[in-house]
Amino acid sequence: MHHMKARLLILTLAILGGFYIVTTHTASTGSGSGWFNHTAGAAAQPKDEAVPSGLQMTEAEAAPALLPSEQNNIAVYKKALPSVVNITSNTVTFDFFYGAVPEEGQGSGFILDKKGDILTNYHVVSNAQNVEVTLYNKHQYKARILMVDKGHDLALLKIDAPDLQPATLADSRGLQVGQMVYAIGNPFGLSGTMTRGIISSIRSVRGPMGNLISDAIQTDAAINPGNSGGPLLNSQGDVIGMNTMIDTGGGANQNAGIGFSIPIDMAKAVLNDFFRYGKVLRPTLGIRGLSIGPDIANQMGLPAVYGVLVERILPGGPADHAGIHGGTQQAYLGNTPIYIGGDLIVAIDGDQVTNDRDIAEIMDGHQAGQTVTVTIYRGQKRMDIKVVLGNAGNSGDVQV
Repeated sequence: MHHMKARLLILTLAILGGFYIVTTHTASTGSGSGWFNHTAGAAAQPKDEAVPSGLQMTEAEAAPALLPSEQNNIAVYKKALPSVVNITSNTVTFDFFYGAVPEEGQGSGFILDKKGDILTNYHVVSNAQNVEVTLYNKHQYKARILMVDKGHDLALLKIDAPDLQPATLADSRGLQVGQMVYAIGNPFGLSGTMTRGIISSIRSVRGPMGNLISDAIQTDAAINPGNSGGPLLNSQGDVIGMNTMIDTGGGANQNAGIGFSIPIDMAKAVLNDFFRYGKVLRPTLGIRGLSIGPDIANQMGLPAVYGVLVERILPGGPADHAGIHGGTQQAYLGNTPIYIGGDLIVAIDGDQVTNDRDIAEIMDGHQAGQTVTVTIYRGQKRMDIKVVLGNAGNSGDVQV
């Protein structure tokens, strides 16, 4: 009897001990209806890790494979980032009491070659007393301004730095609306930021300096203050344009899905002039013109319903030398004074001219010193006049 009681006591303790082991093991591993549900194959939660009671979580078994589009995004970023720089420009303005007030502006740019040539927007460094460039590895260098071209809103900087990684420049001809593009830059001072979108349109627009950008690349990739001068890239990570300005739709100075980039071919032409001749040979007719449409043409009795009416001739300029006539009589278009009586330009080298943007686009396809045939109406008489294009220089004048 005594032995039977002893066996019952031992059996009871064994059952209680087994229950304790099972319940504590269940709580520590989270199996069953515990606080943490693991997916198959997940590691057990350490016993000593503090966990909120009642929290239900599911752990991924492993990191999922990247999608092909994600892999391409990453490849573009890794390829292009080392060639993108942040640009800080310092200027001095004067307050109401004529006290000197230092101001700092920020923008972006990209490296052209291992010698340290960097391309950016003119408006990023305009009036700057000193310019600093920060590379992707956070190293900073003083920069010299080698060239400015206000007419195309471009500037060329130079730094002395080792192991530079130049950007790869593509062609901007043949771009298609809908193709994927990427912008990398320094928006709001957030360096190394990449955004993605598509080409929304190819159109000519007025730039921030009042300059005409022919065949500007419109994109919905987020571009904000600080992106100016940075590259717009294709899906290969090659530069197709320079991010230059945004249309905020009248709102705050931030992205509204409408950004514009200077096509890289325009920048190549400017750089080619500079490195070949030491200056930018921006071609010009040397006129100030007024774009006319059917309404104005009917009011003035002009022989064509579209074209550019020559208001003023630059004295000693190309048009003046060729014998093109400017306006002779002042009139008003609404409240705007204009000069009428001059020649009406309707074509250049056989390409139709309907407005001053057409002339600017035609000029971008030529160089100073080349000869073009300008088709005009003088009164009711149609004439072809040979004009040797001049150099507009860097004045930023709106003359074409």
